[in-house]
Amino acid sequence: MLFLSRECQMLLVLSVFSLSTVSVFADTLSSTIQTENAIQKNAVQSQKTIDGLDDRTRAMLDEYRSATRQIKTLQTYNKHLKSLLESQEIEKASFAEQLEQIETTQQEIVPLILDMQASLAEFVQLDLPFLPQERQQRINSLKEMMSRADVSNAEKFRRLIEAYQIENDYGNTIEAYRANIELDGEISSVDFLRLGRIALYYQRLDGSETGMWNHTEKKWEKLSSDYRNPIRQGLRIARKEAAPDLLTVPVPTAEEAMQ
Repeated sequence: MLFLSRECQMLLVLSVFSLSTVSVFADTLSSTIQTENAIQKNAVQSQKTIDGLDDRTRAMLDEYRSATRQIKTLQTYNKHLKSLLESQEIEKASFAEQLEQIETTQQEIVPLILDMQASLAEFVQLDLPFLPQERQQRINSLKEMMSRADVSNAEKFRRLIEAYQIENDYGNTIEAYRANIELDGEISSVDFLRLGRIALYYQRLDGSETGMWNHTEKKWEKLSSDYRNPIRQGLRIARKEAAPDLLTVPVPTAEEAMQ
């Protein structure tokens, strides 16, 4: 049997204790390292989670800001639309009122147009007999138009006003034109000279006869040969072949002209 000395026994005990301590320390260190690694992994994962949350938060913030801007834009647009709708309602009411007035005006304007057309026809019939075919054709055209359903009252009124304006202009101009006339029972081609609506003269093409319209008697009457040259000069002036000048020609009195 082997016996160890006391010193050897103590040394063996210390060696065993040291090995046990080292083993425990190693286990503790390994556990600590594992714990630290786990903590670091958790920290990294937590940081990733935090970063992800931060990104989502930023995205949500951007969406919120965008939605806020859109809301403000829509509010402004809606306010504008409301203003437009209010304006359109006012215009609608105005149009409705105008339509009612138009219906009333339509009822009133038709008799007015017919009266104007009849008055113009009568005026031309009583006026100096210049350009008879042209003027009568205009009157007939207006009369025919009055019964046409495809022509609006506005167009009828416009055409009437245009005809009145043409007739009005005759009173402010002089004119020379050539046409046929019945003299002594024969149809002859003559030159006519119109001085506004004051007087209407004729002269044969060879200058052998000069005359004027007698508004009182409603017929043509011959003038003396003294007026041949003045009438000829008047024709040249009306045709712009001569400069304007004074003419010595007979004219009806104001009372005769108004008959």
